[in-house]
Amino acid sequence: MKKIHILSLSLIALIFIFAFIYNLEKEKTLTEKCMKNNDVKTCEILCKEKNKSESCNNLGEMYYYGEGVEQDYVKAVGFFKKACDAGSAKGCYNLGEMYYYGEGVKQDYVKATGLFKKACDAGSTEGCNNLGEMYYYGEGVEQDYVKAAELFEKACDAGSTEGCNNLGEMYYYGEGVEQDYVKAAGLFKKACDAGSTEGCYNLGEMYYYGKGVEQDYVKAVGLFEKACDAGSAKGCYNLGEMYYYGKGVEQDYVKAAGLFEKACDAGIAKGCNNLGRMYYDGEGVEEDYVKAAVFFKKACDAGSAKGCYLYKSLIYMKIVDSLLN
Repeated sequence: MKKIHILSLSLIALIFIFAFIYNLEKEKTLTEKCMKNNDVKTCEILCKEKNKSESCNNLGEMYYYGEGVEQDYVKAVGFFKKACDAGSAKGCYNLGEMYYYGEGVKQDYVKATGLFKKACDAGSTEGCNNLGEMYYYGEGVEQDYVKAAELFEKACDAGSTEGCNNLGEMYYYGEGVEQDYVKAAGLFKKACDAGSTEGCYNLGEMYYYGKGVEQDYVKAVGLFEKACDAGSAKGCYNLGEMYYYGKGVEQDYVKAAGLFEKACDAGIAKGCNNLGRMYYDGEGVEEDYVKAAVFFKKACDAGSAKGCYLYKSLIYMKIVDSLLN
């Protein structure tokens, strides 16, 4: 009887173990279906019934971007909150973003700050970086460059490219830390190597002016090109300047004009001004006073006093010229 009893207990234990393993595998399959395939129903089951934080966050992102569901910021907020309350650092970060931009909720920098802190404390590098930015700009908290620098460092050490770039800028300007161009350049390089467009642009500036590194126009060109290719309008403008003056590359007005146009289209007033001058002088493009006026006007509309002056001067000159002839 004793042996039978032991065997019965062992059998029950085995059944429980197999059931446990089966449920784990089933839950794992459901989680993968939710996270990888953005399956709404599966995500809802895991979030609402199982209270799985990352599934709630994923569901929130689906409603935020309108993926598989109709876009709904209010619902996104609800799921991000549920995820955050269940311990998801990403959920807290996303909810903080919603409060920061006032999407689905009333804009509230104080609440955003608290949520970024919660995300940061839970290990979110994005949360730490954003909290640093709140301290830097004094949004939702009293402005504090020292705290901002500490948070950017924490984010950078944890792998945040934005954190590294932001910390580099603190060292560059000596805000919250002692000014140090060498450290700034090192941080910009770390950010750039990890894929930060802004980091590459800033490092290019360091090589151009020889701050924290030995001046090197060739390296500056490579970095401005890398930034430009990744979508940095400032990078395109600076690269255009390098081609226009032949610094670090062979002088090429055609390439310069193309880069100034790219920068201009992205809203860089100086790019519009330079392109206008090139059309006026016929450098790299065919001389065209009408196009020159168009780009001077575009620069003016973007807030460039020089663009306004050049536009008015060109219009006045053409009027006078037509009267005399």
